[in-house]
Amino acid sequence: MSDSPKFTTKEGRADYVDRRLAELYPETPIPLRHRDPYSLLVAVVLSAQCTDERVNQVTPKLWALADTPQAMAVVAAAEIQEIIRPCGLSPQKAKAINGLSRLLVERHGGAVPRTFEELEALPGVGHKTASVVMSQAWGVPAFPVDTHIHRLAQRWELTSGRNVERTERDLKELFAPEKWNQLHLRMIYYGRGQCTARGCDGTVCEICRTLFPMRKTAVVTRK
Repeated sequence: MSDSPKFTTKEGRADYVDRRLAELYPETPIPLRHRDPYSLLVAVVLSAQCTDERVNQVTPKLWALADTPQAMAVVAAAEIQEIIRPCGLSPQKAKAINGLSRLLVERHGGAVPRTFEELEALPGVGHKTASVVMSQAWGVPAFPVDTHIHRLAQRWELTSGRNVERTERDLKELFAPEKWNQLHLRMIYYGRGQCTARGCDGTVCEICRTLFPMRKTAVVTRK
């Protein structure tokens, strides 16, 4: 629990986090470069266990090969894999990109679905990927929890952090739905730039020190 009287409750800490991150990151551009919901969906699939920077380096070559579901559906997975190899997990990701493109054409007229259920039925699309697309492509309130958000929520004692599903539920309870889409990006920016896995252990960065000024022991976060 925080040593500061203002931050002894989750709600108090959440309110400060919300206000401070809004001050630090008033603008929340989407880190993955894309030009439509389909290119965003594919970029998010590629971003699994890969940096956004690397994905942004690879996708222009992929779009030069095929930039619509109709075009990608007829490209061999091996050809896709050769291009996306730098992103890691290329066999699985190439198969997923080819497969989801075919299903978009067969089931959805080439359009990216607007529901979680339909998105999560696509190959390679789990709940986090669907949440990113729903929030960033369609503006539907969602709170995708990546490794940065999972780590920060634990360091700031906004969740027990038992797993990402619990972290998502806890954050959704603490913050109003209209804040979710921007806040998840702000937490990612802060986790990448200031409260990094190696640069802060829960005692170093500005927000950690503000919320827990007397904390002396490193926070061991759950994966």
